[in-house]
Amino acid sequence: MFPILLGWVLGSALQLGQADLYPSSIYASICAIASVFIVYSAIKIIAKKTGKAPAKNLDATRSVAVSAVLFFACAALAFGLTGWRATAYAVHTLSPALEGSDVQVVGIVAAMPQASESGLRFRLEVESATLLTDQVAGESAAPVKLPPLIDLSWYGGAFNGAWGGQVVELQRPPARLLPGERWQMTVRLKAPHGNSNPGGFDYELYLWEQGVQATGYVRAGPRDTPPSRLADTWQHPVERMRLKVRDAIFATLATPTSASHNRDAGEVKNHTRDAGVVAALVTGDQHAIDRADWEVFRITGVAHLMSISGLHITMFAWGAAWLVGWLWRRSARLCLVFPAPTAALIGGVLLATMYAIFSGWGVPSQRTIWMLATISLLRLTGKRWPWPTVWLLACAVVVAFDPWALLQAGFWLSFVAVGVLFATDVSNQAPHVMPAHARQGLTASAAGRWHQFKTVLWQSTREQGVITGALSPLTLLLFGQVSVVGLIANVVAIPWVTLVVTPLSMLGTLYAPIWGLAAWATHALSGYLAYLAKLPFATVSVATPILFVSAAGLIGGVLLVMPWPWRLRVLGLPLLLPVILWQAPRPEVGQFELLAADIGQGNAVIVRTASHALVYDAGPRFSTESDAGHRVLVPLLRSLGERADTVMLSHRDMDHAGGIKSVLSTQPAAHFISSIENTHELQLFRPATRCTAGQHWQWDGVDFDVLHPHAQDYESPQKSNAMSCVLRISSHQSSALLVGDIEQAQEARLVADQVAHGVVLQSDVLLAPHHGSKTSSSTAFLDAVKPSTAIFQVGYRNRFRHPAPVVLARYQERNIQIIDSAHCGAASWSSVAPRKIACQRQVARRYWHHHVP
Repeated sequence: MFPILLGWVLGSALQLGQADLYPSSIYASICAIASVFIVYSAIKIIAKKTGKAPAKNLDATRSVAVSAVLFFACAALAFGLTGWRATAYAVHTLSPALEGSDVQVVGIVAAMPQASESGLRFRLEVESATLLTDQVAGESAAPVKLPPLIDLSWYGGAFNGAWGGQVVELQRPPARLLPGERWQMTVRLKAPHGNSNPGGFDYELYLWEQGVQATGYVRAGPRDTPPSRLADTWQHPVERMRLKVRDAIFATLATPTSASHNRDAGEVKNHTRDAGVVAALVTGDQHAIDRADWEVFRITGVAHLMSISGLHITMFAWGAAWLVGWLWRRSARLCLVFPAPTAALIGGVLLATMYAIFSGWGVPSQRTIWMLATISLLRLTGKRWPWPTVWLLACAVVVAFDPWALLQAGFWLSFVAVGVLFATDVSNQAPHVMPAHARQGLTASAAGRWHQFKTVLWQSTREQGVITGALSPLTLLLFGQVSVVGLIANVVAIPWVTLVVTPLSMLGTLYAPIWGLAAWATHALSGYLAYLAKLPFATVSVATPILFVSAAGLIGGVLLVMPWPWRLRVLGLPLLLPVILWQAPRPEVGQFELLAADIGQGNAVIVRTASHALVYDAGPRFSTESDAGHRVLVPLLRSLGERADTVMLSHRDMDHAGGIKSVLSTQPAAHFISSIENTHELQLFRPATRCTAGQHWQWDGVDFDVLHPHAQDYESPQKSNAMSCVLRISSHQSSALLVGDIEQAQEARLVADQVAHGVVLQSDVLLAPHHGSKTSSSTAFLDAVKPSTAIFQVGYRNRFRHPAPVVLARYQERNIQIIDSAHCGAASWSSVAPRKIACQRQVARRYWHHHVP
């Protein structure tokens, strides 16, 4: 079994590395050929088992050969089936011809909507679609084919820019959009397109796994046909129940009756925030948790507890199994019909499956259910396999259902943790569904409960210590950060959340006032975690090491926690040191690198020299809970092991300043330079030094010169774009020019300064002014800069339609290489090779990624 399972997992992993899919016929052929070899091997094995094979087939050499054939055949079969599934799924991809068009759809709300300050986001199952040619006249073309599942945003209230830059009043979404309702609405769609950054979150893979192949928004302007509710259907009853429970939690915990009369407003607000954790534990809605709380959970290493994870499902399965077994033993007749342990095992898995479905049937929940079902089936059939085979079987089953889980951090953390616990189990017993401390709790007698309690406490602490030590290198590889306080945080948080908070939260569905107790329990834990998160040594961040260094570190971590003599364990220390001491490659003295992050519509650039780093702009704000600094720049800096020496904000526009607070919060020692006015709110957050023409500094032989604005520009009111900080960075052989959102008037002034004062504008790479707006990139300016490459940081199908065609024509006339983030993703440039640009979308291309037209 071991070569079969290993081949299956590795074959699936190999297919996920493809940049483009083969035709489905090729995958079908691979499956057919692999099946022939598998059947042949099976015949050989059966013949050997029955004694009908010739004697020469019984030797060890031929057994190894058969195992090798099975390994490669199963790997080929997994490769072919995964590719075949992918080609079948890709058939439903949104046609590029429909992007940006008005399409009238009829569909059913398929999931619990998510509310934000700007409106609603929900998932729609498409039943029919019609392309509209003239919405005002009501004319339409023939029906069109859309993907079966799409994600939509329904914005409401005043909105600026979607219709010719005018402020319009959009029709607000209904107060309650219920799963199962059938709606007719006009939408504009585009293919799923996420940010592509080194080590960043793969949004397109996430949607691929969810089955979503188009995103868009509801047309709800004054000239659009209003969306209409057609009917209520019986479909998606679980999602509707989840919505009802989530709303009930917030309604219960947000009312003054759920709090003490002597609590002040701040405490009531905290109690409301606790409702997000309760809602997440009951319904699986992770969006309900406040971003500040997520940050505390991340720092303390308990984020896995605050969403429906493998631990919750497993603990629920154990509790359900115990309850079913206890009830089953109350009936002698039932015990005679069916053994109580068997009933408990089956009941526990079934009830855990129901819990997973109710909590949203997320990918982590699915993985856990497949794993529990597989191990339970082994136990029911009386199989006693070695733990490596059982561990690999559970892994192979999960991969069979969801091959793309191999690319998820949660998959590796879960299975490596389980494998480490198996390997370090000194009892070396057969695998089990419930945790070790749970098994010991079942065997506790009345006379020895105190002893059993101490044993359970020690076993829990040991298991958490083992997992923390073994997974630290893997955590550094995946996230570039590990929680130092994670062990002491989890020792308290795991039993508190699993034995107190989660049960109380679930019981609240039967009697709502219990949710108040769950919130108080959550609040108490949050205070403890907040204290740990404020400790100066709470986390350790290092540059993300390369793969083989992390693999060696993982082996070293496992060696340290194995139940072996210390003279063997200590061999793991040398393997850990490269992970701890790893540093990302840096430019040589006299050179610099520029990384234009993919943050959508906005500017955000990281500049690195041999020992310094500068951040120029911080990208847009996406919502009150999300911005480019938090989602992109901070993880990028962490993965590079960088501490920014200077943060320069070109001007106050939100597509440049939206993520600045997130960046400054994680870079407390950075010098803040900007053109923002003295009365700007950011001055209270971090006082800024004015950027003024003539400022100059040098890092590691690289010159930094501010060219605009001039000191007198601050004395009179100016447009924010006109005050953009312009920074030129130059080495002895190459240069880059970062210009923010300057427009043609400021470009002309820079050209005049070049003539009158000898200001050097010529640069090898230019960050295109104002994202390629038609108000910038004048002919005279481009002729003065003479760039070989221009980088346009723009969002895919952005509402401003940047870059403008007339601007692109000017660059093309001068044979300037055009790089835009929609096609390129994050763009990396080095002064050592000024004519080369590395595009993240090309470097890390996979078949599920959007191929931009």
